[in-house]
Amino acid sequence: MAGIVIILLGVAAAVLPAGKTISSDMIGGLLIAAGLLETVAGTLRLRTRPFVMAAGIVTALAGLLFVMNPETHLFPRVWPIIGWLVIRSIILAAATAETGGSVRLWTAFSAGMDFLLAVLLIAGLSIATIVIDVFGPTRELIASFAWILAASFVVNGLMLLQVASCAEEAAG
Repeated sequence: MAGIVIILLGVAAAVLPAGKTISSDMIGGLLIAAGLLETVAGTLRLRTRPFVMAAGIVTALAGLLFVMNPETHLFPRVWPIIGWLVIRSIILAAATAETGGSVRLWTAFSAGMDFLLAVLLIAGLSIATIVIDVFGPTRELIASFAWILAASFVVNGLMLLQVASCAEEAAG
């Protein structure tokens, strides 16, 4: 169930740029919800419980940072997202040593996706700086930021669905 809800949060993140700006509260709320869901789902894991719960807690803390420290500019929002993605990728990469089969593959895929998204955000900062200095935060830049959240959420949700599928097969 947590995987499906996190995928739905990814869909919500994808449609955020429908307006002109994305509020810190919206981003924070999505991150907190996804983090709490992942933390609860992590309590059901055996060998990787500490890793999965840590990834969920990091996500919820990143969301809390957005809610408690709202910014009016896009750039101050990007660095916490980059940090969140890097920390999550490290935690999930460490969790792959404790998993096997398709769960290991999906955990590695989720870690790799978060790392790749962080690299893309870092690479895009220099270009985005020029765009924002000249034109202000454009709709396309805001949309790409929301799609980063959406991609991370969807891959994480798919990983949780795979974990649930493997747990069901093992029990049945």
